[in-house]
Amino acid sequence: MAAASLIHTCMASPAGADVNAYLVETSKGVVGVDSMLTVSDSRALRRRVDALGKPLLAVLLTHSHPDHYGGLNELVGDDEVPIIATQGVHDVIRRDDEVKESILRPMFGDEWAQQRMFPNTVVTDGETVEFDGMRFSVLDLGPSESPHDSPWLLGDDERVVFLGDQIYDHKHCYLADGFYAEWLANIETMRDRFPADAVFYIGHGGPVGPERWSWQRDYIERFIDAVSRADWAQPDEAKASVIAVMKEYEPSDDLQFLMELSIEPVAARLGLLTPA
Repeated sequence: MAAASLIHTCMASPAGADVNAYLVETSKGVVGVDSMLTVSDSRALRRRVDALGKPLLAVLLTHSHPDHYGGLNELVGDDEVPIIATQGVHDVIRRDDEVKESILRPMFGDEWAQQRMFPNTVVTDGETVEFDGMRFSVLDLGPSESPHDSPWLLGDDERVVFLGDQIYDHKHCYLADGFYAEWLANIETMRDRFPADAVFYIGHGGPVGPERWSWQRDYIERFIDAVSRADWAQPDEAKASVIAVMKEYEPSDDLQFLMELSIEPVAARLGLLTPA
């Protein structure tokens, strides 16, 4: 089934958190998987759709973080298409939009869309939607890397998976939502579910294969251990020690700010630091 489509990877600028969105081109149309964070990157994504010369048929959302839905208005424009998400993703995006506005407007100014567009079609775990002969099935994970995550599987053989942020490709990771136990459990479930030759199209980097599950599990476990072992009587030194441990494991600077933003929230969740 996947062989009858073309998958176009669209990567945002570094200012847009290097996030990926995907365009699945069929014979008669295009299905988007996620959008981007900034207005400029999302407009560029829409230009990619227009350059294909085929109508946008739908947009599928993998999870509730704003770098994956913030630019929906620019991607969809005036097209009346289904924006499809699980109930959990649908609810969290709406619930947290006011908070995201208060955080992201000072950071991004007009690059954070003035008007956000939200999911308009809800699906349940295992449900399949079909566009121009392409079948997409959703896997509802619940809380994981974000407050709600739902990878999408293309075709019936589960060899092409739009995984969202369940794996980062040798980039630093965001754990500030605090669902690391659930994330680790989902990793163990998914690493046994998919075939050995599965290809995962992920939110940052990639595509990757199943060998990356071990790297991701070890990253999370090392991060939690580093936060737990730090001396939080000296918060600045504690944070520096966590950064040093994680940089030893993953030396790149890619998305390091996401890891740094996660340290204090995870320390608070572990009861080591008073929440801000």
